[in-house]
Amino acid sequence: MRLHRLDITAFGPFGGSQTVDFDELSAAGLFLLHGPTGAGKTSVLDAVCYALYGSVPGARQSGGGQGLSLRSDHAAPSTRTEVRLDLTVAGRRLEITRQPPWERPKKRGTGTTVDKAQTWLREYDAAAGAWKDLSRSHQEIGEEITQLLGMSREQFCQVVLLPQGDFARFLRADAEARGRLLGRLFDTHRFAEVEKRLAERRRATEADVRAGDAELLADAHRMQQAAGAGTRPPELEPGDPGLADAVLAWAAVARSTARERLTVAHCARSAAESARAAAERALDDVRERARLQRRFAEARERAARLQERAPAHEEARTRMERARKAEAVAPALELRDAAETEYRRAAADEARARGQLPGEYAEAGAAGLAAAARRAAGELGGLASARRAEQRLAGIVAERADLDRQERADEEVLREAGSWLASWEAARADLRDRVDSAQEAATRAEQLAVRCEPARKRLDAARLRDRLAQDTDRAQARALASRERAADARAHWLDLKEQRLKGIAAELAAGLVDGEPCAVCGATGHPAPARKIAGHVGREAEEEALAAYQRADEDRAEDERRLAVAREALAAATAEAGDTPTGRLAGEVAELEREHAGARAAASGLHTAKEALRQAEQEREHRLEAQQEAARRVASRASLREALDRESTALEEELATARGAADSVSARAAQLERQAARLTEAADAARAAEEAAHRLKDADARLADAAFRAGFDTPQAAADALLDDAAHRDLQRRLDAWQTEEAAVRAVLAEADTAAAAQLPPADLQGAERTAEAAARRLQDAVSAYDAAARRCTELDRLSARAATSVRRLAPLRRQYDRVARMASLAAGTSADNERRMRLEAYVLAARLEQVAAAATVRLRRMSSGRYTLVHSADRAGRGRSGLGLHVVDAWTGRERDTATLSGGETFFASLALALGLADVVTDEAGGVRLDTLFIDEGFGSLDDQTLDEVLDVLDSLRERDRSVGIVSHVADLRRRVHAQLEVVKGRSGSAVRQRGAG
Repeated sequence: MRLHRLDITAFGPFGGSQTVDFDELSAAGLFLLHGPTGAGKTSVLDAVCYALYGSVPGARQSGGGQGLSLRSDHAAPSTRTEVRLDLTVAGRRLEITRQPPWERPKKRGTGTTVDKAQTWLREYDAAAGAWKDLSRSHQEIGEEITQLLGMSREQFCQVVLLPQGDFARFLRADAEARGRLLGRLFDTHRFAEVEKRLAERRRATEADVRAGDAELLADAHRMQQAAGAGTRPPELEPGDPGLADAVLAWAAVARSTARERLTVAHCARSAAESARAAAERALDDVRERARLQRRFAEARERAARLQERAPAHEEARTRMERARKAEAVAPALELRDAAETEYRRAAADEARARGQLPGEYAEAGAAGLAAAARRAAGELGGLASARRAEQRLAGIVAERADLDRQERADEEVLREAGSWLASWEAARADLRDRVDSAQEAATRAEQLAVRCEPARKRLDAARLRDRLAQDTDRAQARALASRERAADARAHWLDLKEQRLKGIAAELAAGLVDGEPCAVCGATGHPAPARKIAGHVGREAEEEALAAYQRADEDRAEDERRLAVAREALAAATAEAGDTPTGRLAGEVAELEREHAGARAAASGLHTAKEALRQAEQEREHRLEAQQEAARRVASRASLREALDRESTALEEELATARGAADSVSARAAQLERQAARLTEAADAARAAEEAAHRLKDADARLADAAFRAGFDTPQAAADALLDDAAHRDLQRRLDAWQTEEAAVRAVLAEADTAAAAQLPPADLQGAERTAEAAARRLQDAVSAYDAAARRCTELDRLSARAATSVRRLAPLRRQYDRVARMASLAAGTSADNERRMRLEAYVLAARLEQVAAAATVRLRRMSSGRYTLVHSADRAGRGRSGLGLHVVDAWTGRERDTATLSGGETFFASLALALGLADVVTDEAGGVRLDTLFIDEGFGSLDDQTLDEVLDVLDSLRERDRSVGIVSHVADLRRRVHAQLEVVKGRSGSAVRQRGAG
């Protein structure tokens, strides 16, 4: 990677646009980047890092390296922050342009708005001689640059921007601190993930094994509950190696004991079953004898009751025999009763029908009544035409009534329409007045609405003006306080700096060593070195005061910027609101809103008024049409009335002759219809009465003959002997019950077993039952004991099989846990097999550190004139773990010592050599990307002239690999030795760069 050109605009301390030509600086191979403190030397390096990765180095990030914090406070509001870097990497000439988010003034109105960050990536096409665009995506550009460089931002900042202070701390750091730095540079987190994964696998497999052991112990406790008292499982914990064998052995003993108890319970149950069977047989014999004795006694009692009911039974039997004889006469009796009933009904019907006829038909027979009915029907047929005329006359009357009703309705319509139309003009004028009033209110509401919006905006601006006035006062107070604190901090820093300069001799004398030349005069003898006096001010105190001043100055600049922003906002709000008090503006707005609300309320009736006017006009048209239609109907109704009168007169003349003495033709027809119907009904009734009398006479003769044949003196005697169905069934049931009971009693008394049992002593049923119950209880207890023993054996067999299955399942898990635990302990450095107690990541980092030490030694020997060599040490530090030790071998003494014992100057060139060696190793690790431009930050002030020359020679030798090295330093002597320089100058309007080539 080689840098060609860097353009910076409004970035960090640079308020304007600055350009750095790295091609000119790199021509000499070695160039110097210098300038006063706070001028922006580090910001040049930050710009390079930001162009490549979109963020600045870790310690200098603000807001994640993104956002408005990168923008220069000295930049003009209309100037956008931008960084453009031209470089060659992996044989490709690229140009990266980045613009962070920018808070700029709005193009319209007041205030500011934020533009999003933008990024461009272009590549130079040598064949075409022009740049071509590649991408404008932040993500794509970031992935492309990271892939080409092969390094993350942290690795780039450590390899290309060599921070000497970090490597000095690296030399003095312990193993853990070195491990954290090397881990970031060499990306060994995957090995740490392996350690973590192994530890997690160990915990997981251990949890599985312990869970399996816990389940096995739970089964053992269940077997203890199943086996009962007297047995206890092994007293072991989950994870004990012998747990499985102990549980299986104990389970075998518990199963053997349970089977012995089952055998004993089986024998006891067999004995109880035999005793229970004997008791049951004895009880059955006693129950049978008791039953037979009760049966015989009950039969004797039933026989005595039958003897008492014998007379009643004989009477019932005689009555049943007479009823059977009377059943032969029953059909004749029923036939005679039916004939008599029919005759009586026919005679009654005849008397009722004759009672409705005039007296002239009282003696007429059935034939005479039928002839009279035919004559009345003929007369009724002659009145058909007269009945139709009479119906038409009734229709004419109804039509006349309807015409009268219509005429009254039309007169009402004409009267209402005339009354409504008479008041139309006044109603229309009133409705139009309502429409005009609502229209005027709507116009006024619109005018007030137009006035309300500016008034509200002016009121909001006045309120904002009041708030901004308070904010401006507070910002002015803060800015004044910040200026005072910055002035005090600057005065304090200058005082300390002056005090330090007065005692600088003592500070230089502290670094003198006998036999070594003085950095000021070059003498090797130091007879009277200066001593520090009380209250001596050291470099740390001065730097702390300077840092405090810089922080106070930054706070002052920030407070002044905020004050300017507040004043600008206040001026904008005042320009919009004017000088009118906020209370007055609020009152004006309230009055306008009240008037606007009243106008809107009045205008809300505009639609209703228009709708009412439209409906009234429609109603007028409807009234006029109804008036005209009613007048037409009245005119046409007169001719219809005259035609109906003529037709009515003709019909009256025709009906006068047809009615006769009746009131109407219908009344006459109704009389004839009733007379014909009564005569017909009377004729039918007379014929039915004659036929019923003949049938009754025949039934009497047949009944007398049937009673004589059945043996009865009269028909009435036969009728008295008959029984109805219910009485017959009741009597038959009593006879059947007597016979059944008598047969049953004779059968029981004839039984040999029953008679023999009656001769024996009474049976003792209660005693036999008590004996059987006692035997049943003993059998139940024995069966319960046997079932419990069987369940115990079954449960123990099941749990034992389950435990054996668990043991077989746990065996591979336990073997897997042993393997994973050994691997995890070995990778974590806690295993006895790991003699050096070195973790896996530390082992990998140790190999990298060994490579770094070998690469650094090549340059360290040259810088130290062959005196020092860096070596990697794998020894343990105290009780800690080994692997990341770093020692220096002093060729003058032949001893190996810790790098923390190096002096200040030795520490510098050792850390420089370490940084350069680390850069080579990380570059190779990143894929061999060539790094043609390096930067080294500070540390040269601690070197004497000879060592400085040797260090510069080493840095100059980097040109052999076509590299250019930029030194960031305050040392004045370097300005004479390094001709290519980039100077950063600071001023009140921001910093600027001055570039000078090697010539």
